[in-house]
Amino acid sequence: MTEAVRVAAERIRRLEVQGARNVAIAAIKALEALAEETEAKTREEFLNELAEARGLLFASRATEPLMRNAVRWIISQVENSHEKQAAALARRVSSAAAQFLKELDASKECIAEIGAKRILDGMVVFTHCHSSTVTYLLSKAKKEGKTFEVICTETRPAFQGRITAKEMLMLGVKTTFIVDSAARSFIRNADLVLVGADAITAEGNVINKIGTGTIALLAHEARKPFYVVTELLKFDPATVCGDYEQIEERSPEEVWKNAPEKLVIRNPAFDVTRRDFIHGVICEEGVIPPHSVAEVTRRRYPWIFI
Repeated sequence: MTEAVRVAAERIRRLEVQGARNVAIAAIKALEALAEETEAKTREEFLNELAEARGLLFASRATEPLMRNAVRWIISQVENSHEKQAAALARRVSSAAAQFLKELDASKECIAEIGAKRILDGMVVFTHCHSSTVTYLLSKAKKEGKTFEVICTETRPAFQGRITAKEMLMLGVKTTFIVDSAARSFIRNADLVLVGADAITAEGNVINKIGTGTIALLAHEARKPFYVVTELLKFDPATVCGDYEQIEERSPEEVWKNAPEKLVIRNPAFDVTRRDFIHGVICEEGVIPPHSVAEVTRRRYPWIFI
């Protein structure tokens, strides 16, 4: 096992790497580093190194199907090859990683092009947390010459909404920043809601930053369309077999440092947004209804289900 994999796993665990796409890229880069630095002499030794790396990366963060899908696919390309020499297998890791990253970039471009069409002049867009896919979509709309405003929540306890706010200001977009508990008061001023996703389940439900489910309920109450912007590569195949997507719970210190003794603090990082409240999923296959996510994912990425 190379130090690069341990460092990447630790950075992911400590939230030094945030965002599903960035986590996946960090894991992919770690596998590339392993391939470059390996001292394995045989196929078996190299595959054992990859298996150990997979276990370490998977354990770094609970709710990261994009990262798990990326690692699984790259390792499967090595396992399914007929190469016997460790050096040749290492090269296969590098080529598979490059191919996956190319697919990831292509999906981001496609999603932005499709989603930008939903942004019209004069619109007010409501967001929650930070999603690089959502902000890229909005930057695409801005580059197309559209004028719109953004309302973004602060997204406690880690304040990822501040990242969104700063990126919107850099784009020259009029931005309003609100505390999470003010969402109901401001969502009525929005024309639509755009959020990202950390995971998609077989039922078409979405796991995203804590508070997303509440935003979806508020959008439903205010009759505002609620869109999830995501790559289908975030589909979790384990949910097809009846497993529930694990909701990661983080340190109480994120919520309150030096809290009173005996105080129970719960800090779930994500919640579930039921498909009933999702107007559409904006993905690389278009704007699709959430109940068809599994079918569309199987058609585009059949290897996820193997």
